[in-house]
Amino acid sequence: MSPRKTYIWLILIFLTGCSSQGNHTLETGAVLLEQKCAFCHNLDMPPETYEKESAPPMMAVVFHLKEFMKIKDLKDKEDKFIPFIQDYVLYPSKEKSYCDEESLKSYGVMPSQKGNVSSEELKVIAEYMYTFYDQQVYLKEMQAKAAFDALSKGEQLVRSNGCLNCHAIEKDKVGPSFRNIAKNSTEKIMDVIQNGSQGKWKQFNNMMMPAFKDKFSKEELIILKEWIDSLGKIEAPKPWRSKNVI
Repeated sequence: MSPRKTYIWLILIFLTGCSSQGNHTLETGAVLLEQKCAFCHNLDMPPETYEKESAPPMMAVVFHLKEFMKIKDLKDKEDKFIPFIQDYVLYPSKEKSYCDEESLKSYGVMPSQKGNVSSEELKVIAEYMYTFYDQQVYLKEMQAKAAFDALSKGEQLVRSNGCLNCHAIEKDKVGPSFRNIAKNSTEKIMDVIQNGSQGKWKQFNNMMMPAFKDKFSKEELIILKEWIDSLGKIEAPKPWRSKNVI
């Protein structure tokens, strides 16, 4: 092997190792956060709210710290965010806290976790907190959730159960489109969903749909049926035409 190829190979090994180490750190951070912090803090993003919370949700903690500590980049993470977590969790005080007076009245100053978690573990936890509780990721998730919530209940069922892997709404894929499915009787549609499609869709004999008898409740089947039926009543969208075409 030439010296150049040897050099490139060593660089690739180094980069792969760094990537694996980074992923391992995040995985370890997630486990440690659950073990060391979940008893008091809600770790979900976005979090549920409870009347008697013993500590603020972790998402709120991280967003608050990033804002008030003016964390802008990875250098700030290393210089400000991680050292603060390491120090405050072991040696908390009102003077060090970034909480407002109302929050301090509600939650109080957290008790020291000295003996429960080490400074080295807190470094790994802080790395994970910084990465996982990302405001841009959160905003995108909220936008996606809002878009999903705006869908009809039937389309929500279709999307959340992977139906669009084989079916599209307008065009045939591996299986027939939902618009074409809507042309069949309600009885046939319900039969195929519950018992599978073997021998029932002639043009799709090469790909049989499995039975989903235990996948959907009776109520969900009714919602699905009504959604599919509604597609048969909506005029299919027409292809766009150029202004120059008569």
